[in-house]
Amino acid sequence: MLSRIRTQVKAVRQDPLLTDRVIYGFVLKHAKWLMKREDSKNRLLGYSGVVQTLDYVELTEIDKVEAHCAGIQSGCTFKRTQDKLPMFMQGYYGPLIRTISSLDGSEELQPTNPSTYLAISKSKSSKYNKTRYYWYLNDYIYFPNIEWDAVRIEGIFEDPIAAFVCCSDKCTEYSDLPLNVPDYLHAELESQVFKDLIGMAQLPVDTANDKQHVLR
Repeated sequence: MLSRIRTQVKAVRQDPLLTDRVIYGFVLKHAKWLMKREDSKNRLLGYSGVVQTLDYVELTEIDKVEAHCAGIQSGCTFKRTQDKLPMFMQGYYGPLIRTISSLDGSEELQPTNPSTYLAISKSKSSKYNKTRYYWYLNDYIYFPNIEWDAVRIEGIFEDPIAAFVCCSDKCTEYSDLPLNVPDYLHAELESQVFKDLIGMAQLPVDTANDKQHVLR
């Protein structure tokens, strides 16, 4: 997509400052609001073409105070993803997480938040509740009632996930970054980005500031 947009823009205006990084920034800006719009119509998480999977996300044990649930009496420690996760694309209802499950996918966890889980744990029927829960906070996922060493996560990510699925330390070029946007949105996305880039390219040079271009 980046190469296509760059070609379209250059056909109208030559501008060496319209780098892949600049173009990708505009692509991401418009992708975010388009994804929120589609999520409000419940169209995204069932679209497998944009969902990525982290097959093995290691967990670590933490104190329950760190999990922001000091009032929970179910134990002294919780589980949490060991490392911060790649940033999820944000939908209308929150981060676009499709499923979090056991490694074999046989048991799915249910999303909640600390205050709701606190209320659940204090209810009279809590001892009969076998549901396993999680919540997402500050790029980590917390698990108040599992003893697993790792989980499987499916979602739509804004950040590259290569560090979680391979051992490569190579930097990814902006032109090679994945764009987790459904195909049916590509034309609309390209149109919006093209309008922004043409508008930026046609802004006058600021001669009062050492002739620095506005995109510099």
